[in-house]
Amino acid sequence: MTQPTGPTPSPQQPQHEPHEGTLGTRLNWLRAAVLGANDGIVSTAGLVVGVAGATSERSALLTAGLAGLLAGSMSMAAGEYVSVSTQRDSEKAALADEKRELREQPEAELDELTELLEDRGLTRDVAREAAVQLTRRDALRAHAGVELGINPDELVNPWHAAGASFLAFTAGALLPLLAIVLPPASARLWVTVLSVLTALTFTGWWSARLGAAPARRAMARNVAGGALAMGVTYVAGSLLGAAGA
Repeated sequence: MTQPTGPTPSPQQPQHEPHEGTLGTRLNWLRAAVLGANDGIVSTAGLVVGVAGATSERSALLTAGLAGLLAGSMSMAAGEYVSVSTQRDSEKAALADEKRELREQPEAELDELTELLEDRGLTRDVAREAAVQLTRRDALRAHAGVELGINPDELVNPWHAAGASFLAFTAGALLPLLAIVLPPASARLWVTVLSVLTALTFTGWWSARLGAAPARRAMARNVAGGALAMGVTYVAGSLLGAAGA
């Protein structure tokens, strides 16, 4: 049998799978972006539809929509900044405590790492050898990952979180804002309602997909919530408009 000529192919290199923590973090950020856009859609739609119930003036609708967009996006960004800053401070404090414990009681920390690896299914001997090797390579990183679930090189960034929340909310809020001010007065309400419900159907489907949840239930819940918000604010706006006439 003739042997193939040419260079011997090298063994296939293993593919580097993304770390579970990194993948989970990315999914959480993506889910937060979808939910932020959803909040922008619902809150701004409720605001402009409520104003539309009281007046058909395009300038009033634009002013209300822009005010809601800016207030909502800034509020989301500020809230996310404060929340993630607190989380980052907690991660830094936990790493500082771990570093001190490694310096003051290294043997106890080695035993603790061994037990944690045993809890993950390794035998005592294998867990001990793995703990020793991980400690020699980078003790803090080993304990941070196994014990705390923290990557010291990938601490959460409050500025990134604030910026992402601001952009997500703004992107969502632009849809009802444009839908209420661009069409003629006779069609703007229905254009807005249909545009918002379509967008909420998509965000409900996408959030369900990210969370591996049933899509129909999530979409129905999302659409129902948005429709209720617009219905309530429209009735309130109509009553206020009639009372002020």
